[in-house]
Amino acid sequence: MIVGVPKELKDDEYRVAITPAGVRELTAAGHTVFVEHEAGVGSSISDAEFVATGAKIVDDPDDIWSASDMILGVKEPIAVEYPRLGARKDQVLFTYLHLAASRPCTEALLAGGNTAIAYETVRLSDGSLPLLTPMSEVAGRMAPLMGAHHLMRPGGGRGTLVCGVPGVRCAKIVILGAGVAGMAAATLAVGMHAEVYILDRNLERLRQVDHHFRGGLETVASSTHAIEEVCIDADIVIGAVLVVGAKAPKLISDELVGKMRDGSVLVDISVDQGGCFESTRPTTHSNPTFEVNGSIFYCVANMPGAVPHSSTHALVNATLPYVLNIANHGWKDAVSEDPALAEGVNVVE
Repeated sequence: MIVGVPKELKDDEYRVAITPAGVRELTAAGHTVFVEHEAGVGSSISDAEFVATGAKIVDDPDDIWSASDMILGVKEPIAVEYPRLGARKDQVLFTYLHLAASRPCTEALLAGGNTAIAYETVRLSDGSLPLLTPMSEVAGRMAPLMGAHHLMRPGGGRGTLVCGVPGVRCAKIVILGAGVAGMAAATLAVGMHAEVYILDRNLERLRQVDHHFRGGLETVASSTHAIEEVCIDADIVIGAVLVVGAKAPKLISDELVGKMRDGSVLVDISVDQGGCFESTRPTTHSNPTFEVNGSIFYCVANMPGAVPHSSTHALVNATLPYVLNIANHGWKDAVSEDPALAEGVNVVE
């Protein structure tokens, strides 16, 4: 199989869908790997490193799309790439898609007539999402760091030090959702010596969280009333809610934001799925925030793109076994043998 890896085109997206180690695994199995010129530079991976493990460097992305049996990506195709989706009707696109949040991308894939498999909906029998997990962990760990930065005065916030100092209270961080991203956020927030609250509707999950942190944070059964009570005096609110394959529920209204302290910070990890704050809209690393009722909203749609070296390696570690399965057996046989991968198939012809 010919596997193509084009350069990511989304604003401030520096990740790449393959590593030199991944290239070596594919070429050792007899496959050909085309990598667009300088596709890995943003992740601190040079063309020479890809070539050293067997990749062929291609200058023109159109050549990659037209020649490849499978295209590997990181983010969903953007408008300039839509015409390329129909380059080959038998082509497989394997990337994050987040179709619940983008009708234009969905329609472009339908019109393209290829097979689109989404990383974020590959789902194991226990309900876990193995290809979303590493990026959720990255985004979750970044969220308190970004919140802490923007809580400082130069970041636009009220000028609070997250960890506090002797005699001065630390910041209050509220995390909505106790999934992978929420737990990662909690790990960093607790480590930063903040006052941490985590909310979820699953009581058994909250018991697990309480046991894991040994009382180092407060667990709260989520409800509209509970969210309002715990968020009003919060310094940082982190939205980490995921409903697989659907838009995230809107949990924080603008009215509630108006009752919060001026200069508080809201970080929406759920923005890829539409976001869980009423006024969430996607932002970029170069222009990451906007103001709503006196509070700072950080809604970067590709948070792990800020740490592309770490993110790329974490992502490929997870995706490579599935990539090899598709390359070795074709997508139909791979899907028929692996129910988890079957969950990832979003569009066929």
